Amino acid sequence: MSIIDAFAASVAAPAAVTTVVPSFGLGTFRLKEQVAVDAVRNALELGYRHVDTAQIYGNEAEVGQGLAESGVPRREVFLTTKVWTEHLAGDRLIPSLKDSLSRLRTDQVDLTLVHWPSPGGAVPVAETLAALAEAQAQGLTRAIGVSNFNIALLREAIAAVGAQAIATHQIELHPYLQNRAVVEFARSQGIHTTSYMTLGYGQALQDPEVQAIAQACGATPAQVVLAWAMQSGYAVIPSSTQRAHLQSNLLARQLRLSDTQMQRIAALDRGGRLVDPEGLAPAWD
Repeated sequence: MSIIDAFAASVAAPAAVTTVVPSFGLGTFRLKEQVAVDAVRNALELGYRHVDTAQIYGNEAEVGQGLAESGVPRREVFLTTKVWTEHLAGDRLIPSLKDSLSRLRTDQVDLTLVHWPSPGGAVPVAETLAALAEAQAQGLTRAIGVSNFNIALLREAIAAVGAQAIATHQIELHPYLQNRAVVEFARSQGIHTTSYMTLGYGQALQDPEVQAIAQACGATPAQVVLAWAMQSGYAVIPSSTQRAHLQSNLLARQLRLSDTQMQRIAALDRGGRLVDPEGLAPAWD
């Protein structure tokens, strides 16, 4: 069964069925105004069926516009947004999500994530996850999850709603930062991982090993890195403003790396974290 078929099946299935996060999607971080509209519309026209945005990106309205202009039925697109830290309190999360839905021009998103843990633990994880679960019960979101958590915070989330309720954990993950401890803990609990910044701000594309593998495969370095992540079991959400790059990235789904090539990329891990905002990031594992 393809990932799209699995997604379609889960739409019609009872709520108890685990939501399948499509393995390939469009990230919209840093995409603004008409650029965001065009990127979403172009991606959907090319065959993307997973779009990731967030309240703090300031582009939910543009994502909704791009979706509307694409002509692709809303039910065919897996749409993710993320709740910002100022809206994590129990009495603020649902109103903020309703505002997101209005901007996105939809009655329901497919996945809502906690974007970052509450700074300093000001809002307990249990309070936020309870509000997310209530949003799910009200039909505002099909599934819920978290982002940028460490293992301790994942344990708190699991204690609050159960691992089976957490559709994915979205974290920075690329060849230079493979976050193995967190990934393995999540996997042990049955929690899926979504990789953001999979191309490492483009740094991984310049790596000699990646370039050598790309040449051997007749592929681009971006396709190699994206294929590596998907073959490792992660969903990826690369961003691009160029239609040609969007189309090229999509071809990564057809690339299959050998075990040796996978191992060569795995060996590139050097703890090269790129996103570590002071006052916001937890104590990383």
